[in-house]
Amino acid sequence: MGKGEQTRAGIVDAALQIAAQQGLEGLTIGQLAEHRQMSKSGVFAHFGSREELQIMVLEAHEARFIADVLRPALARPRGLERLRAIFEAWVARTLYTAPHGCIFISGAAEYDDRSGPVRDVLVRMVRGWQRELVRAVSQSIESGQLEHSTDPEQVVFELHGIILTLHHDGRLLRSSGSAERAYRAFDRLMRSFAPEPVF
Repeated sequence: MGKGEQTRAGIVDAALQIAAQQGLEGLTIGQLAEHRQMSKSGVFAHFGSREELQIMVLEAHEARFIADVLRPALARPRGLERLRAIFEAWVARTLYTAPHGCIFISGAAEYDDRSGPVRDVLVRMVRGWQRELVRAVSQSIESGQLEHSTDPEQVVFELHGIILTLHHDGRLLRSSGSAERAYRAFDRLMRSFAPEPVF
């Protein structure tokens, strides 16, 4: 990695930290320049605008999310084992980021009623993640581990609800035992879509 690329990567890392704590809207070129002990023009040399910087932060966050949550689970067999591995890694990352904030969750609150490129990128990423989850649920149906009539999008909707509650309890309430409750909710959800036993 060249010096310019190293500088750019360092700026993105710093921007990720700031955005996790203060949201994407809390991210400013001036604050980032001060954090990195650079001039504003030095930051602008790598990012032409604040909007471009925000999008780069989202892309970096997504890459880390996929590396932590999805990619390791793909080594597991298709079906419930892979779906559980995804969920467990998702829970672990949610608990890890809760003290600082999840950019996807905070970004949803910041941009749910706005328009523009940052919102468009965030929506694309969230929909992409939902498609990965739908694929994992569909594979569990195809393998016969979930009822044939199961609606994958309904399962994903409920899984996302569990994660949002986990983040709420971990970040706002700082509740203990929230991970165990999330796992119990996952197990109960999977049982509700389990195939009827054949006698």
